[in-house]
Amino acid sequence: MSPSAFVVAANRLPVRWSEASESWESSPGGLVSALRPILEERRGTWVGWTGQPGLDLAPFDHDEIRQHPVTLDAAEIGDYYHGFCNATIWPLYHNAIRTPEYHRHWWRPYETVNRRFAAAICETMAPDGTAWVHDYHLQLVPALVRERHPASRIGFFLHIPFPPIELFGYLPWRREVLRGLIAADVLAFQTRQSVVNFTEAAVRFLNACPVEDGLDHDGRFVRLQWSPIAVDTEGIERLARSPDVAAHATSIRSRLGDRKIVLGVDRLDYTKGISNRLRAVETFFERYPDAASACAFFQIAVPTRQAVADYVEMRERVERLVGRINGRFGRPGMTPITYAYRSLPLDELVACYRAADVMTVTPFCDGMNLVAKEYVATRFDLSGVLVLSEFAGAAVELEEALLVNPCDIDWLAATLDRALRLPDEERGERMAKLRSQVAEYDVFAWSRRCLEALDAAALQSL
Repeated sequence: MSPSAFVVAANRLPVRWSEASESWESSPGGLVSALRPILEERRGTWVGWTGQPGLDLAPFDHDEIRQHPVTLDAAEIGDYYHGFCNATIWPLYHNAIRTPEYHRHWWRPYETVNRRFAAAICETMAPDGTAWVHDYHLQLVPALVRERHPASRIGFFLHIPFPPIELFGYLPWRREVLRGLIAADVLAFQTRQSVVNFTEAAVRFLNACPVEDGLDHDGRFVRLQWSPIAVDTEGIERLARSPDVAAHATSIRSRLGDRKIVLGVDRLDYTKGISNRLRAVETFFERYPDAASACAFFQIAVPTRQAVADYVEMRERVERLVGRINGRFGRPGMTPITYAYRSLPLDELVACYRAADVMTVTPFCDGMNLVAKEYVATRFDLSGVLVLSEFAGAAVELEEALLVNPCDIDWLAATLDRALRLPDEERGERMAKLRSQVAEYDVFAWSRRCLEALDAAALQSL
């Protein structure tokens, strides 16, 4: 197999194994759609884990993308993935909403798996090729690739927030993580604040020197880029306009009694603020007695990390809240909250977006939150209202949403009332501006911007 000029590395491959068809299937998502033409053009390869423990596979082609699997055994999945990635880094980078756990026996597997990913990249990539590494699972990879392929171009994109120095400083391996990241040519973040946070950490713990557009460290210039990820706006709108989706949306509205629909779609994660949102709905029903019969709240909770005790407890808490609210405000033939604990295919999800009069996206902390942008992309008739947390990365761009503090139950309840009563003219004006934003800067513009920065870094090194 000839070396690749371009390699994408992420924790997971863009494919998953289907037991039903006994074949690989492409995973849904705008990132894969955006990168497919680039991977084809640049003879690229995607390096990642298959999602199955102990599966050792040779590289293979699927959907015109070369797949290079990385093997993880069950112990590494426990220590690297569930441990360091999701019990240390995930809560720490999300403002320590849950107390991060710092276990020494998790660090070595994290380092080992990062070395394995770096080796896979170097095995498949030309020595002067380009590697684009993604997310918190692989923060050591840029330095490890740099050691073996010093002439390569390396980009890193962090999909979650980078925390303020007051929190990041607690990480026992803070210097190792920063050294891993700063070896990249371009470090890209979802928000300007994350750029600021990383700069402060690199200056404090690595003695890096701030310069225009980046940092100087050990004689190397590292570009820092604010590049918020986006969605396939045109593709989502095309799906939203399809007759099948329109019919499904009509069916949803009919099943919910043709009431005003308030929608929430979230992974069942403690960062998403689902419990607070439900308490705000309860407060809303208390203050506006007719609201429970006039509107329907539809919460879709997507399962995630189901083996982790914290997530099991959260699911039980959410479901208790749903039961309590329905018990208080429901009546025969009318349920105030419809709750679904499952994943939905994209066409069904888009139908839910189309059926909803109000979309609630109220995380405590989020790198971006693409649900907010997906909802806007479906509102081709300028209907609908977006209620959005100030602490979602998307709030920086989607300024015409109704912004809320998800910790303020009263504010959130009042905003639900406002959203349902918003005059048609104001609703249309707000949605038109939101749609202009997501149309102008879609996932393809995002990928071009990131890769143009990497290409520019390559030219500077000549």
